[in-house]
Amino acid sequence: MEALPALEYSNLIGPALGMLVGVLMGLTGAGGGILSVPLLVFFLDLSVAQAAPIALCAVALASCIGAIMGLKSKTLRYKAAGFMAIFGLALSPLGLWIAPQIPNTPLQILFSLILLFVAVRLLMQARNDIMGIVEPLRKPPPCLVNPAAGKLTWTMPCARSLLFAGSLAGFLSGLLGVGGGFIIVPALKRYTDLPIQSIVATSLGVLAIITGGGALFSALSGNLNIALAAPFSIAALLGLLLGQLLGKKLGGSRIQLIFAIFTFLIAGSLLIKGLLALG
Repeated sequence: MEALPALEYSNLIGPALGMLVGVLMGLTGAGGGILSVPLLVFFLDLSVAQAAPIALCAVALASCIGAIMGLKSKTLRYKAAGFMAIFGLALSPLGLWIAPQIPNTPLQILFSLILLFVAVRLLMQARNDIMGIVEPLRKPPPCLVNPAAGKLTWTMPCARSLLFAGSLAGFLSGLLGVGGGFIIVPALKRYTDLPIQSIVATSLGVLAIITGGGALFSALSGNLNIALAAPFSIAALLGLLLGQLLGKKLGGSRIQLIFAIFTFLIAGSLLIKGLLALG
């Protein structure tokens, strides 16, 4: 009789958390999915290794929809996305395999530190946008768009940069259940001269392949809790659509600032919880 309330709790809280993550993804882009794991850890008392495959399912579903929209609008650079995703997909199973081998507390502390890094970077970006601070000029990136052909000019430095970013995103995607958008988007901004719409669409294309492959690998290896993942992912997709509608009425910089503060608070709480467990 004691298992029933816990089951009912997870059946209610799981979709509610998915809806919240989806709204954040709709408001902020794919980066909102990074909060899937800490929310699942806090409210459903899962380990990071248990929460990661569930988060991957939600990010994969949302990213697929975003990537399809990017293809239709011709903003997704599918060659660059495919190139990055190949290496990310190769390393994602490695991260998924390593995660259960690491004790939960160190993994939780690692995740919280990465989350803190993302939060601080988002806070700085939001502050610069609100205050109108322009980024300093930098040297031309290795991946440049050929104006005549309208396509990226592939060089060895360009391929090497995208290979590294895709590989790191894939490994962390499997290890921590993060989509990897917090790596892919800054990498494309740094290494290419693509417009922001194309960067976001291309990032979603990479994430759709990496997280989709990671979720499939988790399901085949028996590490995916389908009963939790299905309602969480579907709710996240509905939340994504709602978030996109809300995003049209709200200012982008203000949204990013609120999201950054929320992410910082979640990261701090997760770090404190991990350090207390370690002590």
